[in-house]
Amino acid sequence: MIVISDLTKAYALDGAQPPVAALRGVSLRVGEGELVAIMGASGSGKSTLLNLLGCLDRPTNGRYALDGEDVGQLDADARADIRNRKIGFVFQSFNLLPRATARENVELPLVYGNVPFAEHAPRADAALAAVGLRGAADRWPTQLSGGQQQRVAIARALVSRPRLLLADEPTGNLDTATSHEIMALLRDLNRTQRLTVLIVTHERDVAAATDRVIVLRDGQLVADGPST
Repeated sequence: MIVISDLTKAYALDGAQPPVAALRGVSLRVGEGELVAIMGASGSGKSTLLNLLGCLDRPTNGRYALDGEDVGQLDADARADIRNRKIGFVFQSFNLLPRATARENVELPLVYGNVPFAEHAPRADAALAAVGLRGAADRWPTQLSGGQQQRVAIARALVSRPRLLLADEPTGNLDTATSHEIMALLRDLNRTQRLTVLIVTHERDVAAATDRVIVLRDGQLVADGPST
């Protein structure tokens, strides 16, 4: 599903200094339906890699193919189309709108994706049911626990029916028990929906719940193998 070859990303600081390489020649493949953790210290390139895989940015050099399509050098509009059709995002901070109900938060990708209005509520309710929040559609974020808020965020990522789910520290703001619940949910969605899931994490117990662990150091891939 994902094939990246010699992927490089450099950021220009100012005219007096050379660009700083956040990724340096990373190559890897991720098959459909894999559950993968991406680990590494701060500054290792994890977030940069996730941004490129999510079509939020373009690589400086190298190739990124998603479902056989070279998406690495697409313009902003074409990348946005790919994101709407194929990619869901989950973040550490949930990013829920405080003045919107759970259902309204989940519906947002459908609004931006120009999905017919009549489909919004049924699809949002189905997504909430899939993450164990049937009956919570009309609650405000403040009425939900941290784990429930993250489940709403996962439902929002699922409502567009993506093929790839990218999660950036999805358990970072949760206690240990709730973290295990969220990882069990992500693993279940990976299995039952054949959803490809990539999780950026610094927590070893989170990585241990995946099938494969990729480790970055100083912008380079230094390890890639089964979780232990």
